[in-house]
Formats: sequence, structure tokens, C-alpha cells
Amino acid sequence: MNITTINNTCETEKSPNPGWCPSLWDKLLCWKTSKPGVLVYQACFNELNGMKYDTSQNASRYCKSDGVWDEHSDYMHCRPLETNNPMYPDPSVVYTSYFYYGGYTISLVALVAAVSIFVYFKDLRCLRNTIHTNLMCTYILSDFTWILTSTLQEWLADSNSACVLLTFSLHYFVLTNFFWMFVEGLYLYILVVETFTRENIKLRVYMFIGWGIPLIIMIIWSIAKIITSLETEDQERNDSCAWMAPHPVNDWIYQGPAILVLIVNLIFLSKIMWVLITKLRSANSAETQQYRKASKALLVLIPLLGVTYILTMVGPTESGTYANYYSYGRATLLSMQGFMVAIFYCFVNSEVKNTFKHHFLRWNDARNLRTSGSRRFTYSKDWSPNTRSDSVRWSMTRRLTSQV
Repeated sequence: MNITTINNTCETEKSPNPGWCPSLWDKLLCWKTSKPGVLVYQACFNELNGMKYDTSQNASRYCKSDGVWDEHSDYMHCRPLETNNPMYPDPSVVYTSYFYYGGYTISLVALVAAVSIFVYFKDLRCLRNTIHTNLMCTYILSDFTWILTSTLQEWLADSNSACVLLTFSLHYFVLTNFFWMFVEGLYLYILVVETFTRENIKLRVYMFIGWGIPLIIMIIWSIAKIITSLETEDQERNDSCAWMAPHPVNDWIYQGPAILVLIVNLIFLSKIMWVLITKLRSANSAETQQYRKASKALLVLIPLLGVTYILTMVGPTESGTYANYYSYGRATLLSMQGFMVAIFYCFVNSEVKNTFKHHFLRWNDARNLRTSGSRRFTYSKDWSPNTRSDSVRWSMTRRLTSQV
């Protein structure tokens, strides 16, 4: 039976009762008359555009309570038997996106809490924590923008201005994330290796590196993207947002600096670990204890300097079970990187814990004074883990090895 015959048959069917949804041909399947307020299921079509489809799955269409069919049929479960069709992504791709959604959501919650702690407690305000706070803000902005862009992807295809704005914002915030990792690496390198003093670099310089340089790079990328889009429109009219499509040349404008930052941070990490191991060897402790502390310091520095991106840069190229597991693991590591930064540099940080303890003791003693009226409360600020007498280099070494 051809399509014309099916269409005519569909249209000639009469509704058995008034108020029911009439038979409807949606150019793929014939939806027979149905009573109102029911979600109707039927097997998927057998073939479309010369491609065989899985008829064991069902399509659905909702018959509204007023006897009118819903505007669209749901063919989400109708998938071709050939799994390499780009219109119907492999289930592993869908599962990978779920890992990204979950990891970014967890990271957002932890990062917002960590930034709130650094902003609220004045005792924690210093250059080091200010750099941590800016890095966490880039994670918050990039994670939230990724979730927003991925959720509104279909709508962005119809709204060119919103697509351009969100695409630019996503690339910019991801790039600021890389450059604030570079700032973290540079700051630690100055403190631990002490090639030159901290006074040579002020906060405003770090702010320009972290927020200003990525903006300049993205403006250059935007100009190149506009020129490319105009050339594409002259050749072929495309209603979808061209800014979301990858470009083999233009994208290197922001990908190149990000890769360079990772390479430089890897050099910083090597230098820092060498100084840490040297310091630990000179200390009076067992050799196993020394390497255990060095391993902990390395574990702390890996998410801070973005080494996770290097570890997940190369993977299997052919599809299969191993490739799927790699994709899930990569999605978990990358999306949870902000969570790891919040854990290591806020929630388990000794300075933060001491601040919480200090403020809790003040609050508790103040409450006891209000209730009893017989105590006097004094406190000292000597609780801080930063001692003025220690050198900057040794204090930084102790801080890094005691993070975990």
C-alpha cells in the first residue's frame, strides 16, 4: 500500500463518537480516531528515506480533552537500525550528556557555596583566596552557560541573536577558566619556586590576565566568525545559527591559547613538585611519608592547574564498549573538576576550617554571655595557620602538602 492510499484511507475513516479526535495522517503514520484525553501509541514506521527503522519501538501522539490532536507526534523512540545516522545519536552520546549534566550541577552547588564562604568571611580575604574565588567564578559561569546552552539548543537554532550571545559567552567563560588556571599556576610558581617576588605582580595584573586577555581573544574570534558567516550566506542560505557550528580554522583562535595554557601549567606543576619533593627530603621524616605527602600535593594541584584536560585529551577513536566507558569517564572528570577545586581549596582547607571554628567559638561564647551574663570573652587571632616568622616558600610548601 503506497502513501497516497494510506492517506486516503486515513481521511475516510469516520469518528465513532462526537468529540473524539478524528483520524489524522501526519505524513508518516495514520493516527486512527481516539477518545479525548488519551496518549495513543503505535508501532514506528518500517522505512523512511530508504532506511530501515526499528518497528519494535512505539511512536505516540496525544488526543486532547477537546477532541483535537496534539500539534506534533512523538517519534523520539523511532530509531534507524543503522546506528551511524547523525539525526539519531547513539545512546552512548545521550548517556554522556547525562554525565555532563549531573557533574556540572554538582559542581555548581559546591562552587556557589565555596564562593559564598570566601566572600562572607573577611578573615579569608587575601590575594591567594581572591585568585581561588575568581577561578571558581569562571567554573560557575562556564558550567551554568553550558547547561543553559545545551538545554535551549533547539530554541537557539531559531533565535540567531540568542544563539550568538550564548555561544560567545560559553567560549569566553571556558577560556577565562583556562587563563585563571594559568594565574593559579603562575602565583604558585612565584611562591614556591620564587623566581621573582610577589610584589612584581599585583592583583590588577592577574585580573587582566584572567578576564581581559580572553575577551581580546574572543573579540578576534568573533570578527573571524562574522566574516566566515557572511561568506557562507553568500554561497548557501542557512537559517540555523552558524556560530554553533565548529570551524577548522577559526576555532584555533581560542583553542590554541587554551592548549598553550595547559602546557605552561604542566611546566609549572613539574617545577613546583620538584621543589616540594626537595623540601620534603630535607625534612626529618621517613621516605615513604615524604612521597605520600608529595603525592597528596600533586593530587591537589592537578584540578587547580587544569591537568585533567591533558589526561583526557587523547582517547579511543573507534566506537565500542571501551570508547563508551572512556567517554563516560571523561565527562565525569571534566564536569566534576569545579567540584574538586571547591573541595580541596575551600571545604577541606585548614584555613577555612579554622575560620569556621573561630567564628563558631565566638558565636557560642557570645550566646553564653547573653544567657548567663557572667562571662567575659576574649580571643586572639593567633589561630591563623599563616605565621609571620616562616618564609613564604616554606609556608606554601606546608600548605600544599596539608591540603588533603
